[in-house]
Amino acid sequence: MPDPDAAARRLPGRRRGAPDLRLVLGVLLVLGSVAAVYGIVAAADRRVTVYAAASALAPGERIDAGDLVQRSVALDGADRLYLAAGGIPSHGLVVTQPVAKGELLPTSSVGSTAGVRSTSLVLQLAVRVSGAVVPGASIDIWAAPDPDAAGTASSTDPASDGSAVGAAGAGAPSVLVPGATVVKVLDDSGGLSMAGSGSSVEVLVPRTRVARLLAAIAQKAALAVVPAGIPIAGAAAAGGGS
Repeated sequence: MPDPDAAARRLPGRRRGAPDLRLVLGVLLVLGSVAAVYGIVAAADRRVTVYAAASALAPGERIDAGDLVQRSVALDGADRLYLAAGGIPSHGLVVTQPVAKGELLPTSSVGSTAGVRSTSLVLQLAVRVSGAVVPGASIDIWAAPDPDAAGTASSTDPASDGSAVGAAGAGAPSVLVPGATVVKVLDDSGGLSMAGSGSSVEVLVPRTRVARLLAAIAQKAALAVVPAGIPIAGAAAAGGGS
């Protein structure tokens, strides 16, 4: 009877118990392909973490990390245009341009709180504001003097930019603060003005105009805001209504 073991020993081929070289090569090729794909994906995914607005931000607001949320995004080399996570100083930042809720926060829309040249005031207006007066809108603040107080303030007090913007004591309505910015429109109470019962609006005004505005309020001038660049017909009626 032939010996099967002897026949197996005579046949060429791999030794019993040795790994199949083709199988090993196949496994190595699969692992190499997976590693290459992972490397390509990792190299292409250049995400950075930047801040986005948790709610709508208006010019003049002071913010810190608690007012923002973090987003991991691919900016394709535009990283420097947006505020990176961890880039907020301990004293916070001030918003200089409107930022919508959920919008990535551009570095151009915020500034340092040091040397802020504007401040916010809440004004009680003589009339309700128009639909164009929204957060972030540029407005002119008009004042119509109280007839009983006319003449108590000078109308020739020069503005900081050299223009002769009339104070509340002038006979006709005048622009007290050109190019102010709306922070928010409030309800009909809580403003600083003693005139009328219209809308209340929080505005951002240059610090150089605050004294002029407070003087008009003290003289019981009727205040109104008009979208900047839109001419107003009958400013006296808008400003003097109560």
